[in-house]
Amino acid sequence: MSRKRNKEKIIIENVSIEAVAAEGNGLAHIDGKVLFVPKCVPGDVVNVQLTRKRKGFMQGNVIEMVKESPIRQKPFCPHYGICGGCTWQSLPYDKQLEFKQQQVYDQLTRIGHLTLPYLSPILGSEKTRYYRNKLEYTFSDRRWLFDSERFNENGEERHFTQEELCGLGFHIPQMFSKVLDIKECRLQREPSNKIRLFAKDYAINHNLQFFDLYNHTGLLRNLVVRTSSTGEIMVILVIGAKELSQVKEMLAAIRENFPEITSLWYVVNNKANDSYNDCPIHLFSGKEFITEQMEDISFRIGPKSFYQTNSEQAYRLYSVVREFADLKGDEILYDLYTGTGTIALFLAKRAKKVVGIEYVEEAIADAKMNAKENGIKNSVFYAGDMKDVLNEEFIEKNGKPDVIVLDPPRAGIHPSVAQVVLKAAPKRIVYVSCNPASQARDLETLCKNYTISKVQPVDMFPHTQHVENVVLLESL
Repeated sequence: MSRKRNKEKIIIENVSIEAVAAEGNGLAHIDGKVLFVPKCVPGDVVNVQLTRKRKGFMQGNVIEMVKESPIRQKPFCPHYGICGGCTWQSLPYDKQLEFKQQQVYDQLTRIGHLTLPYLSPILGSEKTRYYRNKLEYTFSDRRWLFDSERFNENGEERHFTQEELCGLGFHIPQMFSKVLDIKECRLQREPSNKIRLFAKDYAINHNLQFFDLYNHTGLLRNLVVRTSSTGEIMVILVIGAKELSQVKEMLAAIRENFPEITSLWYVVNNKANDSYNDCPIHLFSGKEFITEQMEDISFRIGPKSFYQTNSEQAYRLYSVVREFADLKGDEILYDLYTGTGTIALFLAKRAKKVVGIEYVEEAIADAKMNAKENGIKNSVFYAGDMKDVLNEEFIEKNGKPDVIVLDPPRAGIHPSVAQVVLKAAPKRIVYVSCNPASQARDLETLCKNYTISKVQPVDMFPHTQHVENVVLLESL
C-alpha cells in the first residue's frame, strides 16, 4: 500500500476492503484509522482518493479497481452507482444477510453494551426485486447529466434544449438538487415504470413545467405510485403551483391510459420540502384508498397512510411480533407509534384490549376506520405526541398494559417515554426497530428492569444496508 498526492488530493493505493460498515460502505484500516469507501465489497483491492480526513476516521472514493473481490457480482440495475438506491447489488444476497445479521449484533453489543441470547438467523426476503409497494419520483427541469453526454466527440460542451434537460426519477445521493432520470426501476412491479414514463412524456409534449429544485418553482413536483398485495394501484401527482386545468388534463390522460389505477390523487405542495402530509390532498378519480390484506384482516391505505413498503415481509415481521407478544386472550396491549394500527389490529383478536398511540392524526383516522371495517371492537386509538399522551393518567384511564409493542421512527423513543414504559411495568415489551443503533440505546435504558429473551432480525429492504430488528424484553 502506498500514498501519493494528486492535485492536492491524497490517493491511497492498494487498499484492501475488510468488511462492510453499518452505513453500507466498505471498511478498511489505514495506519490505525478506519477508512470508509462506498460501492466496495469485502475482498476488493482499490485505489482510493480521500475526501475527508478526521482524527479517528477517513472517507474516500474509488478511483481504480485493482482487484475485484471473489464474492463481487454484477449489479442488475443499469442505474447502479449513480442512483442512491440498492447500493448492495454487488453483494450476493446471502452475503447481504450475513452482514445485516452481524450489524444487528455489533450495534446491540457495542452501542447498548447488551448481553444477548441466541441471535435467530435473519429472515430474508423471498423477493429481492419488485418487492416495494411504494416509490416516489421527483420531476426536475435540470436533471443529472453524465460526462459522456455533456461533451461531443470533439470535447466541446453540448447545448441542451429544455426538453432534454427534464427528468423524472430519484435524487442523487448527497445532492438533493440533482435528479437522475430513471429509465427502469426494478423495485416495484408494473405498471410503475410505465406510469412514470408516460407522465414524463406527456409533460414534455404538453409543455408542462418541471420543478426547479434550486428556486422551488414550477408545476410538476413529485409522482408517487403505490401498489398493494391485492393488485390495486394508487397514483399521487404532487404539484408546486395551482394551475389545475393543466394538471387535471394530465390526470385525465393518465386515467385513460391506465384504467387499472384504483385511486388517483393530486396535492399542491408549495413548501421547501417534499413532504405533503400537512398539505390538502384531492381525489381526482376512483376510490379514496387501496387495500392490503394480511390473513383475515384488510387495511385501507390512503394517500397519507404509512404501510411497510415490503408487503410480504411485513407479514413475516408482524408474525414475529405476534409470537414474541405471546398473548393468551386476557391481556391489555399498548401499541406505541401504531401508525395506521397495523400491528395493533393484527394482534387484537388474541388480546382483551389493544390501545394504539400515534402522532399523525390522519394515520389514527385510518386505524379507527380499519378497526371498524374489520369488526374489531376491542381497540382504541389516540393521536398525539407520545411523550405528551403516554402518562400515568392515560394508563389509569386505559388500563395497565400487560404487553407493550414499540415501533418508533429511526430516532427511537423519547427518554420520557422510556421512563413511563418502565413505570408501567408490563410483563413483556416487544421492540421493533428499523435502526438497531437507536434501538440499542433505548434497550440499554429498558434493561434496567428487563432482560432480553429473543432477538430476530428481518430483512425488509434487499440490496440496501437497512435492516429491521425485533427484540423481546421480559421483566426481571
